[in-house]
Amino acid sequence: MTHSISHVIFDMDGLLLDTEPFYTEAHEMLAARYGKVFDWTVKKKMIGLPAHASARAMIDALELPLSVEQYLEMRAPLLEALFPKAEPMPGAVGLTRRFEGMSIPQAVATSSTRHHYDLKTIRHGEWFRIFSIVLTGDNPGIKKGKPAPDIFLLAARMLGVSTEHCLVLEDSPAGIEAAREAGMYAVAVPDPNMPDSDYGRAHQVIRSLEDFDFASWRFNPPSGFAAATTTPSLG
Repeated sequence: MTHSISHVIFDMDGLLLDTEPFYTEAHEMLAARYGKVFDWTVKKKMIGLPAHASARAMIDALELPLSVEQYLEMRAPLLEALFPKAEPMPGAVGLTRRFEGMSIPQAVATSSTRHHYDLKTIRHGEWFRIFSIVLTGDNPGIKKGKPAPDIFLLAARMLGVSTEHCLVLEDSPAGIEAAREAGMYAVAVPDPNMPDSDYGRAHQVIRSLEDFDFASWRFNPPSGFAAATTTPSLG
């Protein structure tokens, strides 16, 4: 039987915010400089990984004559011009507002750096105040990125909750793996190009946050919790 869920943790890229097309555009441009083609056979190896691991996966897949540091340096200005344009994914605002109304504490656990988080949310400050904490991938308390469980274990400690009472929503296989290794429940919300079979460890797979099935889960908000009204703790 499902434990009582008292806290919900969200990934950000491709789940709350529609940023994946920005990464695709930047990767396509960089691949083309070297006469290579960036497609989903490459992207599926990268999605959800921290920046260094993602860059390494691309360099290896396309045999690019670059170090990870060189690749990230070339990619940075392309992404930073695009990130402030990020819009919410379908259903994201409505679902998080509903959890807020249920007095369920919410957190963000993203592989993005704090700098990139700030750029992506620059127009969404009011919405992101819903979240009690925001953990970014460059937090010093995170020794290993997804699929290691570090970021989710740290989120649970900061929220003051046992992992078995946390529900994670993720769009990447690496994120689902990290959530399960942390001892949490996990719902996958894959990109349309990703097959359900890549999310075998998810407790549930849905195709949009608009399809979240409340009937499948038992929610029990912690006593005394008040929804956040100020800037969330960034860890």
